Amino acid sequence: MTNEVPDAMPTLSESLILALPKVVLHDHLDGGLRPTTLLELAEDIGHELPASDPDELAAWFVSAADSGSLVRYLETFDHTVAVMQTAEGLRRVARDAVVDLAADGVVYAEQRYAPEQHLQRGLTLQEVVDAVQEGLAEGVAAAAELGRTIQVGTLITAMRHADRATEIAELALANRTRGVVGFDIAGAELGFPATNHRAAFDLLRENLLPVTIHAGEADGIDSVFGALQMGALRLGHGIRIMDDVELAPDAPLETARLGLVAQWVRDRQIPLEVSPTSNLQTGGATSIEAHPITLLRDLGFAVTVNTDNRLMSGTSVSREMTLLASEAGWTLDDLEQATLQAAWAAFAHRPELERIVVDQILPGFEAARG
Repeated sequence: MTNEVPDAMPTLSESLILALPKVVLHDHLDGGLRPTTLLELAEDIGHELPASDPDELAAWFVSAADSGSLVRYLETFDHTVAVMQTAEGLRRVARDAVVDLAADGVVYAEQRYAPEQHLQRGLTLQEVVDAVQEGLAEGVAAAAELGRTIQVGTLITAMRHADRATEIAELALANRTRGVVGFDIAGAELGFPATNHRAAFDLLRENLLPVTIHAGEADGIDSVFGALQMGALRLGHGIRIMDDVELAPDAPLETARLGLVAQWVRDRQIPLEVSPTSNLQTGGATSIEAHPITLLRDLGFAVTVNTDNRLMSGTSVSREMTLLASEAGWTLDDLEQATLQAAWAAFAHRPELERIVVDQILPGFEAARG
């Protein structure tokens, strides 16, 4: 009788990771433009960009965003938002986003954007939503023609430094049968707590629309606590949850002491929408190897892998996964766990998520092991 040696875990090459089915919950529409599209749309409206070559423009965005400051990072959106002020511009950007995500192996995506930022050329809030939804539908159809199946939900976002959150919440509720699956607040986090928008979150809770909130990215545990108070079912980034965890260097994980907020988040498996490269750019981590996502995973938190802004970070879901595998030691099992966490945390209806998991995610990872 011979001893059977178990099959080795497959090497996580870039090509293998690219082929994996993926879920992205945190991807900003105005942060994922193709440089070529940005150049063409800017020329149409006479908007001056910092570069006229697609590769040089892409490099500029990454460099400008790689400052260690969330405020500076957010300034790069002046250019992308500028070309998203017409129905045609919004449709094209939305269409491109879906096609690009599908090409990266994404089978379910939630696209978020703030309608209030797209009114400079006379569109109404509803016209903005109409244009984006048309573009997303066109993107799903275009991806299908290329042999890719992807489902997309929309997160309507309010800007946390403004005073339109209740109006934007009403807009989200009015479009919940047209692809809008949830609500978010975004923008400069420090100094603009989620609790400033209590009326909007009360309205959403009363009408049972799911909420995710940017929290724990550029502000600490109080921001996370405020998001939870407002009913967040997911946390955008959430990595500052580590501020509420005590663990000595090199100490066993079981010696970790969790504060009240961290304990609540872990006990209830509130998903963290983590975007590793973006967090490096805004100063939330010093390297992929040292990024809190791995420790949070090991401590039992529900972590998911996201892109945040693909243009500003020069990234994709596949690239984020490849970095975690090559620099933080993530295995295929780790990537599958994070993908399933994201799938079950999505705001689409449960039967749709079950279909995606059973028909796409599980077979895709099984094929990778084969």
